[in-house]
Amino acid sequence: MDLVYELIFTVFPYLCLTVFVLGHAYRYVTDRYKWNARSSEFLEKKSLFWGAILFHIGIILTFVGHAGGLLIPQTYYDLFGITGDMHLSIAHWTGEVVGIAALLGCLLLLGRRLFNLRVRAAGTFNDLFTLGALAIVIGTGVYNVFFGRYNVLYSVAPWIRGIVTFSPDPDLMRPVPLSFKIHVTAAWALLGFSPFSRLVHIWSVPVFYFFRRHILFRRRATGGTGAEALSSPAPGGKEG
Repeated sequence: MDLVYELIFTVFPYLCLTVFVLGHAYRYVTDRYKWNARSSEFLEKKSLFWGAILFHIGIILTFVGHAGGLLIPQTYYDLFGITGDMHLSIAHWTGEVVGIAALLGCLLLLGRRLFNLRVRAAGTFNDLFTLGALAIVIGTGVYNVFFGRYNVLYSVAPWIRGIVTFSPDPDLMRPVPLSFKIHVTAAWALLGFSPFSRLVHIWSVPVFYFFRRHILFRRRATGGTGAEALSSPAPGGKEG
């Protein structure tokens, strides 16, 4: 049993993290032209809009909540008067809202891939597998929020911080309910699988779009010698 816990809650997370880092680096070097989300918006927009909006809002807020709730020790919250019970209560109610949003959005996207003939014909098994894996990770997380009722602040949270600081203690996961163990193990597995899926587009957030130079549009003059040209800047642009 000690060896099993050591493999699952020490070796496996580091294996997934290693594949995550090296896999993304390798794919960026060797497969940059497919480094995208493989959008199918031109095939169908309505269900994509609601699915994408719910999923992205839910998953981003879930990630922020997990990072703030699990990586920051409870002692720091105590300094600001946020007790452990208050912390768990905030995590519970916000987790219900953002978790349902993320799960509903993921199921809408998965259903779109399965039941829309045009989208399914243009998709791949990898797309379905990725959405299915996301549904499992999010679904187990939502289950834990509604039915888990387990204090993770002194078990799962310090175990994850131990992984980050290279001092993991697998014994912290012994009393944790099975549904929580499935959730964290599935999350690590998805992390390791992400370099080989469309999830790579999380690194392609168009941050630099807001700092790009103005685009100039030029049109040839309708009159004159033909060699003359009028320069017409885009809205908000500058004349070149």
